[in-house]
Amino acid sequence: MAFNFGAPSGTSGSAAATAAPTGGFGGFGTTSTTAGSAFSFSAPANTGTTGLFTQNKGFGFGTGFGTTTGTSTGLGAGLGTGLGFGGFNTQQQQQQSTLGGLFSQPTQAPAQSNQLINTASALSAPTLLGDERDAILAKWNQLQAFWGAGKGYFNNNIPPVEFTQENPFCRFKAVGYSCMPNNKDEDGLVVLVFIKKETDIRSQQQQLVESLHKVLGGNQTLTVNVEGIKTLPDDQTEVVIYVVERSPNGTSRRVPATTLYAHFEQVSIKTQLQQLGVTLSMTRTELSPAQIKQLLQNPPAGVDPIIWEQAKVDNPDSEKLIPVPMVGFRELLRRLKVQDQMTKQHQTRLDIISEDISELQKNQTTTMAKIAQYKRKLMDLSHRTLQVLIKQEIQRKSGYAIQADEEQLRVQLDTIQCELNAPTQFKGRLNELMSQIRMQNHFGAVKTEERYYIDADLLREIKQHLKQQQEGLSHLISIIKDDLEDIKLVEHGLNETIHVRGGVFS
Repeated sequence: MAFNFGAPSGTSGSAAATAAPTGGFGGFGTTSTTAGSAFSFSAPANTGTTGLFTQNKGFGFGTGFGTTTGTSTGLGAGLGTGLGFGGFNTQQQQQQSTLGGLFSQPTQAPAQSNQLINTASALSAPTLLGDERDAILAKWNQLQAFWGAGKGYFNNNIPPVEFTQENPFCRFKAVGYSCMPNNKDEDGLVVLVFIKKETDIRSQQQQLVESLHKVLGGNQTLTVNVEGIKTLPDDQTEVVIYVVERSPNGTSRRVPATTLYAHFEQVSIKTQLQQLGVTLSMTRTELSPAQIKQLLQNPPAGVDPIIWEQAKVDNPDSEKLIPVPMVGFRELLRRLKVQDQMTKQHQTRLDIISEDISELQKNQTTTMAKIAQYKRKLMDLSHRTLQVLIKQEIQRKSGYAIQADEEQLRVQLDTIQCELNAPTQFKGRLNELMSQIRMQNHFGAVKTEERYYIDADLLREIKQHLKQQQEGLSHLISIIKDDLEDIKLVEHGLNETIHVRGGVFS
């Protein structure tokens, strides 16, 4: 349904025959003609056609954002004379449509009728050459109309028809969906699109606010506020602003969005905004039920009514989304860039949320540890408080006889102590549990000892290492024995020398 390249269909006949083809190029409205085949690729008859392309062009999305209706006695006149927005008692101006001329039905001017007739002649019956080549020219004009670019020559005395992507026969069209704004006119939100990067806008936000305040006349009762900043494709940035007006009695209100937009659309103000880098300004207000109904009932210019009806049926959320036409690859590329940009923003927001969750988890772990610490401290303090109370009570009751309630409490405590000490009661069970715990610990220790073992390779390496140590020790012992024998020989020689010398001197 997005880009329909379907083959044309129609009926063919003689020049005198009358035909009513239904949707020759995919159903762009019902046409009536006296031509044999309005959009077929066979040779058309050279007969005049009237009303071939007569249809309702619906809503135009191209020039709707620059049109303003109604009178403005508030912001427009007030800022021009330096009187603000007319105060709080200013008569409410007429409601201005967000989409401008989008919801206004155009009148069929004679020039438009001539344009349609010329288009019909260029597509079905050109008379430029006066021979069979006109049929080839008609096919070429049809291809240009399908593509949405080029010029259709059909007569030597009439200028050619300019084919654009908005013509009803352009095949590169689709229908998408956009979110409807839910802000009211009283919120005063106006969107300004700047040819600047988001970082530049944020770094110069204060200067931007001051510049916009100067554009509004520098009135001290007006304050410009930035609602939000968002990145757009192609290094553009969307800035949402609103203006607050303060009255002498101290109250304040937001300037309506339509009033602020009408002021920005003045020629002199628009020139100043362009000097600031603004390329587009629009209101962000919700559509009225009447506007939505009118938009849905009449398909936009050049969109097949059947496709438009199917788009309304396929709307995933008719309360929040509205179908909008996409004409040409450039519009499709723009929406793709916007979608990629929104995906990046969503991913950035998800990353921020993930970081916040991780930080909260760390804080939760720290808090749980502190809670456990405080519980232990509370238990310790409770025991200490109980000991203080016991000592204080003993001190207070010192010298007094045991009272009846104390005697009753003593009896209850003795009973509990007897139950605990009874062999068949809790003490026996506790002893049994203690025995089982000791046995489990013993078996666990045994199993733990049996669980450890030495790997065969590791045991072999240990044996080899010990063998080498033993050999080293044996070699060391043999060296020590040899040294001892040498020492004995030296000692024996010394003794003999001493005896010999003694005999000589004697």
